[in-house]
Amino acid sequence: MKRYVSICILALLIILARDAGCEEAKVRLGLFVTVLQEPAVLSSRAGISALIDYAKKARVNVLFVQVYRANQAWFPSIVADAAPYNACLKEVRGDPLGQLINEAHAAGIEVHAWMNMLSLGANKDAVILKKYGTDILTKNRYEKSSLEDYKIDGQYFLEPGDPRVRRELTDIVGEILSSYPSLDGIQYDYIRYPDKDPAYGYTDVNMHRFKEASGLSHIEEGSLVWDDWKRGQVTEFLGELAEKARSISPDIQVSATGCAPYSRAYHEAFQDWPYWIESGLVDFVTVMSYTPDSQEFEKYVLDIKNRGVDLKKVNIAIGAYEMAGTPASFASQLELCKRAGEGICTIFHYGSLVLYTSLSDLLLMWYNDIK
Repeated sequence: MKRYVSICILALLIILARDAGCEEAKVRLGLFVTVLQEPAVLSSRAGISALIDYAKKARVNVLFVQVYRANQAWFPSIVADAAPYNACLKEVRGDPLGQLINEAHAAGIEVHAWMNMLSLGANKDAVILKKYGTDILTKNRYEKSSLEDYKIDGQYFLEPGDPRVRRELTDIVGEILSSYPSLDGIQYDYIRYPDKDPAYGYTDVNMHRFKEASGLSHIEEGSLVWDDWKRGQVTEFLGELAEKARSISPDIQVSATGCAPYSRAYHEAFQDWPYWIESGLVDFVTVMSYTPDSQEFEKYVLDIKNRGVDLKKVNIAIGAYEMAGTPASFASQLELCKRAGEGICTIFHYGSLVLYTSLSDLLLMWYNDIK
């Protein structure tokens, strides 16, 4: 019954869109594949093949496969913690990411390595943290007496203005691209300050570098020069990551995720993603337009259009995980994304679609004509 209702909802939305004179432009579709879903895709040959089969049925063009999270690697690494890769290697009896890339390419599907860069999640045993200590974790001005005090919204965030952080993470990028030259792209996630409170960046290294560069002896929170510095650190770090990727794989597609709306990205996460696009720093940005509210989603899409950027270089991401009980919202957002421009409509994430069949049904029939 639920499946029938979902199909009717999408049929109605498509009919309404056509009656309104909307063009039926073909849209490229992307799908996030997270390592957190159960069972993890990279942990079995069957899981990898099931993903590719699903992607073919849904006409997915690009898979964004999470391969680095919380300083752990699902690929050969000596810089990060490669325990997850080694575990998958035993289960699959071969290289799991290599198998995924081969099967995807055989089906005409691109594979982009999705990497969570400046977040350590809740991993207090991260290799980089043990190597450098808490000095590399971004922080506010409050006194810290334990590692737990550095947590921000349940996560540890690395300081983008610390050269040690940049060096370690660019080395990790070098490892994956050297190991998998056939990757089509690399997407840098968590290229930002934590945005729960703008008052971060007060590490000794970052403050010293700021004072040296600005000539100021005092930091005024919220001042234009301090905010511009933090925004600049995020952009400079992304530039180093992009340069590293292109030095190894000149033809690779380099992308990053950006927060929505733009005001949040610019003033709280210290991301200037329209500049990243306009300057050619990245080939495209995936804007995380996650909301179960279709009206709010439509506002996000309008906000993107108002940035004046090339819409071919903007992916609009839909948070399917938030719409398990509201398939109508998912259908509506798919149609809004379809009419937004010529970028990739990207679904977050594969595990949610497998878990919530009503959403999966809608996606699988998205390109089909309904009479």
